[in-house]
Amino acid sequence: MTIDELARASGMTARNIRAHQSRGLLPAPTVRARTGYYGPEHLARIRLIRDMQAEGFNLKSIERLIEIGAGRGSREALELQRALLEPFGSEEPEVIGDDEVAEIFGDPPDRGLLAKARRIGLLEPIGEGAWEVPSPTLLAAGRDLVANGIPLDHALAVGEAVNRHTTAIAKEFVRLFVRDVLEPLRRDGRAEDLAAAGAAVERLRPLASQAVTASFGVVMTQAVERRLRRELR
Repeated sequence: MTIDELARASGMTARNIRAHQSRGLLPAPTVRARTGYYGPEHLARIRLIRDMQAEGFNLKSIERLIEIGAGRGSREALELQRALLEPFGSEEPEVIGDDEVAEIFGDPPDRGLLAKARRIGLLEPIGEGAWEVPSPTLLAAGRDLVANGIPLDHALAVGEAVNRHTTAIAKEFVRLFVRDVLEPLRRDGRAEDLAAAGAAVERLRPLASQAVTASFGVVMTQAVERRLRRELR
């Protein structure tokens, strides 16, 4: 593809393509008869850059991540990195104001409870009286607990426990992937292995969520039954 064809295929202007190339984010094209030609790896790299920008990465961070991860590697390497960086959740973060924070944490807000909410990733200040909520569903669940008579500090304690245990679960899945997918790939390093690893990521992604949801359903039922028997006695 010429640069204009690449621009049409990627939805990025030719000017931005040249700028990314000058920063080292894009490899140089193959030049024939004074015309630069771009291949599928350039298109994959541009898609990676756009995805990472959409996730909030600045260009300097993207440059570093590409250098560490895919480098100037093949299209398969870039597609693998895109698969790895794709968020596991589909929720869009929301922004709320100080007034909404005051509704939950008091006016003025309880500093200790607010610090705990930040620690478990419930919300984060972004300046000028605005707060980012990474998971609106999680915040809504906390609000519902409080509305149903659960003290806020108790709800946050449960949130902290959930965060701690899900962090441990996430680490186990990452360890599994590194041991059984990335380690064999590191030993061989063939392009077809990169493609297979990318496909494995796509297959494993929903399995992680399904396994956690199914397991929670089983153990929650068992926990309620055990507690109910104790209370009835």
